[in-house]
Amino acid sequence: MHRVLFICGKNKWRSPTAEQIFADHPALECASAGLSNESEVQVSAELLAWADLIFVMEKEHKSKLAAGFQAHLSGKRIVCLGIKDNYKFMEPALVTLLRAKVTPYLPQQSSGTFRVEGQ
Repeated sequence: MHRVLFICGKNKWRSPTAEQIFADHPALECASAGLSNESEVQVSAELLAWADLIFVMEKEHKSKLAAGFQAHLSGKRIVCLGIKDNYKFMEPALVTLLRAKVTPYLPQQSSGTFRVEGQ
């Protein structure tokens, strides 16, 4: 089982949507968190330690994550999805975008391993 963490700003719309739509994937355990103090669930060292793969929604999130948790990111794969904060929770356009951008990185049925960027 692979553990995937989705991160956005406040953990209200984008990352909880991603967590929900990939929760039924047979090879994944999913969680979501936000980087803001106002987040529903805040990013923590424990969540980062738990995750095998981390998706952030924007480059800014990757920078903030590195600034606040550098010591906890060693050996972690972090993928920036490039999804701006223009969507509400479970908005169909967001669901479609997340499926298109996240699915290529998920474990393949035959190998059970994550895709490496650039492949």
